[in-house]
Amino acid sequence: MAIGVRPTHRRISIWLKILYTLFVCLLVPKYWGLYGPANFLWFCDMGLLVSAIALWMESPLLISMEAIALTMPQILWTLDFLSGGHIVGISRYMFKPELPITTRALSTFHLWLPWILVWLVWRLGYDRRAAWLQTFFSTTLLLASYLLTDPRHPPAGFPAAAVNVNRVFGLDEVRVQTAMPQLLFLTITILFYPLCIYLPSHLLFKRFFPAPTRKAKTESSIPAKEILQGR
Repeated sequence: MAIGVRPTHRRISIWLKILYTLFVCLLVPKYWGLYGPANFLWFCDMGLLVSAIALWMESPLLISMEAIALTMPQILWTLDFLSGGHIVGISRYMFKPELPITTRALSTFHLWLPWILVWLVWRLGYDRRAAWLQTFFSTTLLLASYLLTDPRHPPAGFPAAAVNVNRVFGLDEVRVQTAMPQLLFLTITILFYPLCIYLPSHLLFKRFFPAPTRKAKTESSIPAKEILQGR
């Protein structure tokens, strides 16, 4: 059963769109200069960018894809952050004094982004195609992370260059795992996301949120025939 009744007026506030876009415009150059362009291959950073597009398009499909991709991981990030980076270590960089405080402050989007996505799904509806499309998208992103980054050869010119993006080379931040062949590890990583994150999230969102509906015509709209007649 879906939670409550979704509002029939589906429009997302223009102020949310503007504020979100301004935040992205602040974050992108900061991240680019510190981490390099490869940093935007991270699921969370790519999700932030895709969600900006989805907001302006008011696209239930894109919002649904990012919701199932980011809600569970970002809640884990939040718990790890509250523990000081001691649970799984994915937020440990937030406590590194060598990283600029302004950049770390921008990284707090991990705390609020999943809740905005859940609210947007409630507002727009959950598109049931999201799990399959996000699986294809994540596979592409993981392959790109593997082909375009390498912890053994970090790019020059960036103080904290992004390496081992999406942990495709191992669970450590910078070291390449040696417990198994690298392509086997990559295959396991590719399968992990749809099986352990997207499928459970899909079932939860499908259970609690209705599917998108067509936008209702506004009562104030004037038929074209009346406009031509000068009414």
